[in-house]
Amino acid sequence: MAEKRDHYEVLGVEKNANADEIKKAYRKAAIKYHPDKNPGDKQAEEKFKEAAEAYDVLSNPDKRARYDQFGHAGMSGAAGGAGGFGGFGGGGFSMEDIFSQFGDIFGGHFGGGFRASGGGGGSRRVNRGSDIRIKVKLTLSEIANGVTKKLKINKTIACDKCGGSGAKDAGAYSTCSTCGGSGYVTRVENTFFGRMQTQSVCPACGGTGRVITDPCDKCHGEGTVKGSEVVEIKIPAGVGEGMVLTVTGKGNAARHGGISGDLQVVIEEAPHPELVRDGNDLIHNLNITVTTALLGGTAEVPTVDGRAKIKIAPGTHAGKVLRLGGKGLPDVNGYGRGDELVVVDITIPSKLSAEEKRLVEQLAGQPSFRQADSVKNQNIFERMKSFFR
Repeated sequence: MAEKRDHYEVLGVEKNANADEIKKAYRKAAIKYHPDKNPGDKQAEEKFKEAAEAYDVLSNPDKRARYDQFGHAGMSGAAGGAGGFGGFGGGGFSMEDIFSQFGDIFGGHFGGGFRASGGGGGSRRVNRGSDIRIKVKLTLSEIANGVTKKLKINKTIACDKCGGSGAKDAGAYSTCSTCGGSGYVTRVENTFFGRMQTQSVCPACGGTGRVITDPCDKCHGEGTVKGSEVVEIKIPAGVGEGMVLTVTGKGNAARHGGISGDLQVVIEEAPHPELVRDGNDLIHNLNITVTTALLGGTAEVPTVDGRAKIKIAPGTHAGKVLRLGGKGLPDVNGYGRGDELVVVDITIPSKLSAEEKRLVEQLAGQPSFRQADSVKNQNIFERMKSFFR
């Protein structure tokens, strides 16, 4: 499978392009590769879809921020039978979907805007169901390794009796008398600038070009009923708090056999009792005894893969940072793995027995204990710098 191109590259815009520049670039690309101008050209059709996918992401502030942070991994993934994350990924959207969602951007080109071809030779607007947004809480272990979740989603589904059409049978329709089957109505108004012609969705048929004369008795002509669906979602390793994964077509079903909305999965991180996430790195505060700090030894620390032993060098001071390479979290885009940073703290006894006090007083008279040396890592700025070494 060919590697997906960068969305900014597809539209030929800079990464700091504003909304108008992105819209103009998409309009230019879509007109160039539109099927009406390139009949039978599969390559042009793929470029047309590629431009639509890029515009779908870059024209939406939330999706664009996600894409800028995580790249295609933030928009794509895998979901059983759902066509993948990300709106168009994995063949999720058809040409009809694109015409439905982005038709209004083209004004008078190609017969007054993009509309999906109807069965009667005319054109009609395709309904789209609403999106569903849910939260999924993951443990650090699930984030580190990736996980597959099965979720039961309560939503509107296509009526099983009429197949989502809303009609009793195939003959239970008539052409809309308001728009004549086009799905759109045109108005001409006299303005200061002259006669202006505007086009809008037909209010009588909702853009479908036809009306139901004999509705389904189960869904009462809506084409949808309340129900639920179990959706399997494959969440990639390295996702972060607040990241949104989109499962195409798993939202609410649309009226009259239209396009289902999307399922948006918002990632939440469950707090770990011993580890704190900092980007792809993990931080653990390790408490050791005074004797271990002086004499050295070993200590056991938690990692996302279980427990691990680390060596404590003699003379270790409070604030020292020990780095466990590759024991952090993987990058969501596959660019390596973070580290685990173990920050050492020394536990000082709050109470001493008489014998312990006597021994400490004896140590206080020894040369190594008479004066506190200036240890550079005890400086707060040096401690902070040690995190990035």
